[in-house]
Amino acid sequence: MSRQVISIPSAPFPGQKPGTSGLRKKVTVFQQERYLENFVQAIFDTLSGQQGQTLVLGGDGRYHNDVAIQTILRMAAAAGFGRVLVGRDGILSTPAASAVIRKWRAFGGIILSASHNAGGPDGDFGIKYNLGNGGPANESFTEAVYRRTQEITVYHTVEAADVDLRRIDETAIGDMRVSVIDPVADYAELLESLFDFDRIAALLARADFRMRFDAMHAVTGPYARAILEGRLGAPAGTVVNGVPLPDFAGGHPDPNPVYAADLVAALADSKSGLSFGAASDGDGDRNMIVGRNFVVSPSDSLAVLAANHALIPAYAGGLAGVARSMPTSCAVDRVAKELGIPCYETPTGWKYFGSLLDAGKCTLCGEESAGTGSDHVREKDGLWAVLYWLNILAVREMPADVIVREHWRHFGRNVYSRHDYEGIETAQGDRLMNELRARLPQLPGAEYGGLRIAAADDFAYTDPVDGSRSERQGIRILLDDGSRVVFRLSGTGTEGATLRVYLERFVSDPGQHEVPTQEALSPLIGLAEAVAQIAGITGRKDPDVIS
Repeated sequence: MSRQVISIPSAPFPGQKPGTSGLRKKVTVFQQERYLENFVQAIFDTLSGQQGQTLVLGGDGRYHNDVAIQTILRMAAAAGFGRVLVGRDGILSTPAASAVIRKWRAFGGIILSASHNAGGPDGDFGIKYNLGNGGPANESFTEAVYRRTQEITVYHTVEAADVDLRRIDETAIGDMRVSVIDPVADYAELLESLFDFDRIAALLARADFRMRFDAMHAVTGPYARAILEGRLGAPAGTVVNGVPLPDFAGGHPDPNPVYAADLVAALADSKSGLSFGAASDGDGDRNMIVGRNFVVSPSDSLAVLAANHALIPAYAGGLAGVARSMPTSCAVDRVAKELGIPCYETPTGWKYFGSLLDAGKCTLCGEESAGTGSDHVREKDGLWAVLYWLNILAVREMPADVIVREHWRHFGRNVYSRHDYEGIETAQGDRLMNELRARLPQLPGAEYGGLRIAAADDFAYTDPVDGSRSERQGIRILLDDGSRVVFRLSGTGTEGATLRVYLERFVSDPGQHEVPTQEALSPLIGLAEAVAQIAGITGRKDPDVIS
C-alpha cells in the first residue's frame, strides 16, 4: 500500500557538523522540534540511488533511541527505501550493525549512538551514517551532509503508527517493509566463523579459569550473554551489568580503569578467583582487557593480537598488514617489522582503516582509545577483541598478564599513557593547539629536563588508496630517544573540548618493564606541560582521566 509523502517546512540549525563519529549533542538538543529530522533529511538528500534499497537501523539503547527510530522509519519510507532492517527493541551494537549491512548487502545504515559518552535525559545522543561496506561515511560524504544541513528548507515523512519493536516480525510503512530482526544472530554467526569456539568453550569450562565481562549496562550485555554464556557455556553470572539501560545506570560506559574501576579491583583481588576480565562501551565497539592485577593497554593489546594471529583460525593464513591511529603506541609497528608486513599510521577515525581494509592492505587495526578490529566488519569491535584474547589464552594456556610480559621481553615495552583534560573551554583548547602549532619550527633541538626534541610536526596523512589528504590531525613531539608526546583535541564530546595528551617511551631493558607507567613517563609529563603550557592556558593542573 502506498503512503502519501508529507513535506514539512523547516529551516537550518547551526552546528550540525558531523565529527569523526557522526553528530553528537545533548539529548535536549536532539529533542528540539525538527532537529533530528533536519539531519536525517540532509543524509537522505545527500544519498543517491536509495530507491527500493535496504537500510539498516539501530542503536545503543540510550535515552531517546526509541523515539528517534520511529521518526527515522517514517522518513526512510518517504525517502523511497524498500526495506529497513531494525534491531529488536531498537538495539544494534555498532559492530553488529556493520555485520548486518555487509551480510545483507544493504545500501547503508543509520546507527544511533554516542559511544562511550554518558546517557540519560541529561546525557548525550548521537547519529551517524554507515556506507554499504559497513563502515562510517567518508569525509566527503559528511561534509556534503553538513552543507545540506545549512540550506535545508523542508523534510519529508509519512503518517504511520509506531512500529512494534518488541518482537521479531515484519510490517510495512507504505511501500516500505520493516523487518524487526534478532540483533545478535548475524553478528554471533560471523564471530563463530572466525574463532575456535570449541577451544574457547573448553577454556571457559575449566575449574581453574574464571572470567568476568562487564557490559556497563550498555549494548553488549545481550551479545555477551548470548555468545559467552549461551553459545560458549560460560557460567551464568559471567556477564555483569548486562541489561542495557537508557542512562547506563548513571554510569559512564567507557571501558577504562577509571570508569570500570570495579572490574579492575575484582581482578586485583586474589580472593575473587578471577583470572581474566573484559569490558565494553556504550555501543559495543570498544574493549578493555584485564588480567590478574594487570590492565592491558589498548596499544599493547593490538600488538599482542597481531603477534599471535597464527593461533586464530580466521587469521592463521597471515596478515596483509596492520594499521594504527597516529596517537596509538608504536608497539604494533615492531610486530609488523618482524612479520615483514606493512604497518600504516592513520589519523584518528575508523573510516581511515576502512579504506585500507576494503583495499586488502591490512587485516588488523586499532586505536589507543580501546578500539581494535579486523577485516570482518568495518567498525571496531569490542566483543571480537575479547573472543580473540580468549582464543589466545585457550591455545597458549597461560594468563593474560604473562602473555603481555613475554611479549615485552621479546619486542621491548612501549610504555604508554593517555591524559585527558575533559570539558575545557573550546576557546582554551583552540588557543593551546594554535600556540603550540605556531612554535613547532622552534622546537627541534630544544631541551626540557634533559630530554631533547628531535622533530615536531602537525600530522598529515595521504590515503594510499584514494590519494585523499587529511591535515592538522594532531601535533607530534618526537624525542631523540624515540619517545613521543602527542597533543590532540577530541571531537567525540558534546560540551567544550577534550584535550588528549599521549605519552610514549620505549624501554628495551626487561629489568625496567615493571616500573609503574606514570613513574616511567614522568619526564615526558613534565615536558608536555612545559611545551604546551596546559595549566597556564586551561587552569587544569591534573588530567580528569588517565588511561
